[in-house]
Amino acid sequence: MKINKISNIYQLAFLRHVFPINCYLIDETQGLTLIDTGMGFCKNGILKEAKKLGKPITKIILTHPHVDHIGSLDSVKNEYPGASVYVSARDARLMNGDFSLNKTEPKLRVKGGFNSKVKTKPDVLMNTGNMIESLKVIAAPGHTPGSIVLYQQTSKTLFAGDTMVTHGGIFIAGGGS
Repeated sequence: MKINKISNIYQLAFLRHVFPINCYLIDETQGLTLIDTGMGFCKNGILKEAKKLGKPITKIILTHPHVDHIGSLDSVKNEYPGASVYVSARDARLMNGDFSLNKTEPKLRVKGGFNSKVKTKPDVLMNTGNMIESLKVIAAPGHTPGSIVLYQQTSKTLFAGDTMVTHGGIFIAGGGS
């Protein structure tokens, strides 16, 4: 794991040269906000960095519920049972195994790796425009029907989940991929 720090943002980069997985800890006033939990093996790095920062993880935001973004959700939530879990209202259905499409959504099969064994359920369903501490929620459907990105005005940083990938060149991950 490699850690990059910019302002109050800690990027935790796993498998950078193979299959890049990024999780982010945002040092907010009262605690840490974790954006995505990576795969199951990412748990130790996340927990180690949170302990090093000396604050509890109080919020866990999921950009979308693919397994490489929620793989250590149960483990992190077990360590921080008071942490609230946030996911878009639309993608909460995917976490419950409902892959049906809304009438207004493109008629494409919802693709990607989902983990039906994740026990943790969201506490807060997000919609575009919601604020979570310093982060603004923006709908970015395409990768999943309810994918979101997060924007932090103070650092002018966009947390794009898999909406845009830059491994081996820029790739826009949309179209139900």
